[in-house]
Amino acid sequence: MAESARALADLSPAADDHAVAATLATAAGSRLLEIRGELGFADASALRAAGDRGAQDLLARELARLRPDDAILSEEARDDAVRLTRSRVWIIDPLDGTREFSEEGRSDWAVHVALWIDGRVPVGAVALPSRGITLSTPNVAAPQANPGRSRMVVSRTRPPAETSAVAQALNAELLPMGSAGAKVTAVVLGEADAYVHGGGQYEWDSAAPVAVALAAGLHASRLDGSALRYNQADPYLPDLVVCRNDLREAVLTALR
Repeated sequence: MAESARALADLSPAADDHAVAATLATAAGSRLLEIRGELGFADASALRAAGDRGAQDLLARELARLRPDDAILSEEARDDAVRLTRSRVWIIDPLDGTREFSEEGRSDWAVHVALWIDGRVPVGAVALPSRGITLSTPNVAAPQANPGRSRMVVSRTRPPAETSAVAQALNAELLPMGSAGAKVTAVVLGEADAYVHGGGQYEWDSAAPVAVALAAGLHASRLDGSALRYNQADPYLPDLVVCRNDLREAVLTALR
């Protein structure tokens, strides 16, 4: 945590966008670990609220310092329509997987920091604080080949109906997991081969994970194969598939 604080203190407005995303995601993750340690797990509601607030405050403060001219779209802040007039918008989820964050022993929660630039999301970082991992653009290693049975991560609380068709087509083992960021990074890290979600999400749920997945050479799209679009007037982006490219056709065919 001390290392994260030093990196944040050393970060200047001259730093490139990728470094800003990675450093801020890591620093917010460290703050969330501190909050967990300070409050404990006796009052889950209080812990969730403190986590959301603490990570949001850190990210908002640092983006205002480092990128004062950019707009921000965050799950934990009022949506300002001015972002629709800007060419650069940070899309952040200060704490993705709030339920898992408040459960002792769980590591499947994340911090998302992405940057939308003129219709694309080329910059993104996903921190998995409990695992001490931050994956960030531009350089993300592609996962190694999986010689065994396919594995598909799904929601631990409400897996969508679409997962059944894909699981059957791939003969896949299902791996229930919390945060969307944790699920996508499981595919990036080679711990799973596909993630299918159809139960409703928002732009902040997928922007940073998708940026990281694309940088790793994975496929990412809507369930119908169409492009994922960000910084829309309505930030609701209900479905997502991320998978290895060699599974793309099988997954999209099963979804059709």
